[in-house]
Amino acid sequence: MRILVATDAWHPQVNGVVRTLTKLADAAKGLRIEGVGVEFSFLTPQSFRTFAMPSYRDVRLAMPRPTRIARLIEEARPDSIHIATEGPIGLMVRRYCRQRKLPFTTSFHTRFPEYVRARVPVPGSLIWRALRRFHSPSRAVMAATPALARELGERGFDNVVLWPRGVDTRLFHPRVIDLCLPAPVFLSVGRVAVEKNLEAFLDLDLPGTKVVVGDGPARASLEEAYPDAIFLGEKHGEELADIYAAADVFVFPSKTDTFGLVLLEALASGLPVAAFPVKGPRDVIGDAPVGALDHDLRNACFAALDISRQDCVAFAANYTWEASARVFIDSIQAVGAVLPGRTGAEQRRFVA
Repeated sequence: MRILVATDAWHPQVNGVVRTLTKLADAAKGLRIEGVGVEFSFLTPQSFRTFAMPSYRDVRLAMPRPTRIARLIEEARPDSIHIATEGPIGLMVRRYCRQRKLPFTTSFHTRFPEYVRARVPVPGSLIWRALRRFHSPSRAVMAATPALARELGERGFDNVVLWPRGVDTRLFHPRVIDLCLPAPVFLSVGRVAVEKNLEAFLDLDLPGTKVVVGDGPARASLEEAYPDAIFLGEKHGEELADIYAAADVFVFPSKTDTFGLVLLEALASGLPVAAFPVKGPRDVIGDAPVGALDHDLRNACFAALDISRQDCVAFAANYTWEASARVFIDSIQAVGAVLPGRTGAEQRRFVA
């Protein structure tokens, strides 16, 4: 079964959408549908001319032409089309499917109303209206958490289904690492951008050391404003996993993330979480004794120091990318989002 994913977010960007799609494709390689394997391909900005996104020059937006979009889709010969983002590529692929009356699915990764309003004074109601219109023809709108799925339903989105995420426990796991920094080490990982609310973390009066991993448009100004914090830039693979394992508390100040893959990476590394009691961390952690959620982020940081690291590891073990891939493919089949005249997989039952 060939699944084409259209996404405006792709390498070299470092964010949750790119990591989710990459891990999804990797995990699906071991899955079979009645003896037939699963293969993902991606329609990304790498196939088009791009320009820097205003206010976030590290992100390149594509300038796709309808004829090239059509040619790339037809060359891929997909059995199913999934639109992961609401940007220029997503819009063009949506148009292609609508014109040809082809079924497709979408996913909701980012709280765009909150992200846009952090930069531009645009009414959230207008953005939500545009998002509803974008997703309305989708056979299934995939959401990462039950709370997000409920919110989308309450906001008028139809056909919302749950698509949970995973974590690579072979990479992220406890290990003995010393960063040679004053303890305790409070760590934050992610894009260094205004919507991540990093000032709420950096302003805290905490003992030890504050460490920020990641890059983005706000990094230079934050480094200047907070000289006592350690900014390590982007880190990947074993180097990133070492930093997680070496820290004492993972601080997640964002109030806009729909899920936060970094939360699972931290927990798998044995790192308890301190966060605000908002939808992203609340949905991931819930009532599990692996994090401290408090409107006073400083109190949450101190409370997290007393949490069992082994409990964090055990909690993260319940999330796998293989299970996430199974749900994704099962959802495509359940709603009949398979293109006509391909494999006939809409009648097949998904099996691992």
